[in-house]
Amino acid sequence: MIIAEKKPIEEIIREVEAYDRILVLGCNECVTVCEAGGKKEVEVLASVLRMNFMAQDREKTIDERTLERQCDHEYLEEIRDVIDQYDAVISLACGVGVQFTAEKYMSTPVLPGVNTICLGANEDRGLWTERCQACGSCVLARTGGICPVSRCAKRVLNGPCGGSTNGKCEISKDTDCAWQLIIDRLKALDKMEDYETVAPVKDWSTDRAGGPRTVTREDVKI
Repeated sequence: MIIAEKKPIEEIIREVEAYDRILVLGCNECVTVCEAGGKKEVEVLASVLRMNFMAQDREKTIDERTLERQCDHEYLEEIRDVIDQYDAVISLACGVGVQFTAEKYMSTPVLPGVNTICLGANEDRGLWTERCQACGSCVLARTGGICPVSRCAKRVLNGPCGGSTNGKCEISKDTDCAWQLIIDRLKALDKMEDYETVAPVKDWSTDRAGGPRTVTREDVKI
């Protein structure tokens, strides 16, 4: 899922200073799971903003709404009848949702309320870790299901570099060496031949370096 974290409240307050009618808009998908932008977070942020401006004797309208998704035309249509009532929207969706909302409602400023961090997994309560960089050319079949692109600091694709020590990456003693994890996994699977096979040069044209990417499925288009 997409992992995000809340922006500092001071930053959000600065961004909305000039607006009097504000909609705080949440998303029920990824940002709800990582507790950054769901219904609960919408309520908390709206309350904090109200208290902040009340303390300054400034009258502002701050409303709340949470959509199923902000990256889907169908659900964004749910605010079409009310969007013109607001001077600005604070979106607590990921960067995709912020952009999609802004593109759909061109005359209304849409401001981010979270920072989008990565594609990751929920390891434990309050702990999310990166697992994928969406490179567009997955190599997990030969690396035991552990991604060297997202988990190796150098994105090395043919075994560990010379900087790893005792299974840890040179960037931090708290960071596992991705290739040590891969080797351990391949040993457990009895597939060390995958490690010993030199990987072909990776096709990085599928990565985002080539600009914004699209996926078209003719079989599901209407």
